[in-house]
Amino acid sequence: MEKVLLITGSSRGIGAATALLAAGQGYRICINYLSDYASAEKICTQVRAMGAQAITVQADVSNEDEIIRLFARVDSELGRVTHLVNNAGTLSSACRVEDMSEFRLLKMMMTNVVGPMLCSKHALLRMLPAHGGSGGSIVNVSSVASRLGASNEYVDYAASKGALDSFTIGLSKEVAPEGVRVNAVRPGFIFTDFHALSGDASRVSKLEGALPMGRGGTAEEVAEAILWLLSDKASYATGTFIDLAGGR
Repeated sequence: MEKVLLITGSSRGIGAATALLAAGQGYRICINYLSDYASAEKICTQVRAMGAQAITVQADVSNEDEIIRLFARVDSELGRVTHLVNNAGTLSSACRVEDMSEFRLLKMMMTNVVGPMLCSKHALLRMLPAHGGSGGSIVNVSSVASRLGASNEYVDYAASKGALDSFTIGLSKEVAPEGVRVNAVRPGFIFTDFHALSGDASRVSKLEGALPMGRGGTAEEVAEAILWLLSDKASYATGTFIDLAGGR
């Protein structure tokens, strides 16, 4: 079976590391991005240099019309999606719940919850045997915040990832009999520029000394877990979570 991998939000950080690691494992790869065209093209060039077929597609994956357009591009240029990584997400500046606006909450839930659900929907329309597919694998990028709560910082982000965890469990049971596996990774304290969205780009450096392992993690370490869950090496894993948070 041809392996066609869509990674949402993959112009940088964990998504980019996943694309680069997948390049040597026989995948055709779609690098999705929201606004950073230059970074997406840079990653795509690196992926192609490793011998993989790859494209970049701009799309806001919290909007179903744009998701439909994204999947149509993948269909026509790479083939039907067989593997999906729901990596795109957002974070807002640290604050308490009483200071959170409706706009902030809606954006958080649309991007971190509704988006992955809609992307999974359109992937399933290609993976499930009822729609002409031959099975597949989905990995959701959650966060250790889903079980820590992120109080006094971003409870809304933690709540969105908690919802994504519940979605992972429910969907994994729903589609397991039809040959689709659904799993998740829960990173925490990873050195990427994602933390700049919270207003503290140095957050991991400030906190890593308190972690049991004494250091922050790398995007490449998370990518290794994602690629394992996507692969046939994890053929008996569904509804599974891998925490990558230095022991916290």
